[in-house]
Amino acid sequence: MDIISHGLYGGVAFGRKTKISYVKAFFFGVMPDLFSFGILFIFSILSLASGPDFHSGPPDPASIPGYVHSLYNVTHSLVIAGVVIGLVRLVRGKFLPELFAWPLHILVDIPTHSSEFFPTPFLWPISNFHVDGISWGTPYIFFPNLALLACLYLWFYFSRKGRMD
Repeated sequence: MDIISHGLYGGVAFGRKTKISYVKAFFFGVMPDLFSFGILFIFSILSLASGPDFHSGPPDPASIPGYVHSLYNVTHSLVIAGVVIGLVRLVRGKFLPELFAWPLHILVDIPTHSSEFFPTPFLWPISNFHVDGISWGTPYIFFPNLALLACLYLWFYFSRKGRMD
């Protein structure tokens, strides 16, 4: 799934209480991609590293630096997300609801990433098992995703109109 959709899903699912809560949930929704591909993107913009060519579709995964693959494994693991959520719960004494946008990101990625380009390693480091899903860029995934987001945000807007701080 694209990074903005992840943020929008996270925000509407776990950030409906306040505007601050929404921003936190949006952040945790985009965080897995931001902390893996975002670093490569920033390095490419600053010309600190050459990035792969995304203009003609997904590049060869071998052209993407190894640190991106490593960070992707960490940030797209339900095991790691569960451990972090558990540690935050232990330290705070209660759950941080917005943090659940992270595993939601992973769950949405599992069926929307194919084996050809960054399949979701949701059981890492226990297993490298992944699902050969359908790419989120495929029209019959992409357009229903936009329609679902539109419906969710219309519901969110009309059900919460005037009640957010």
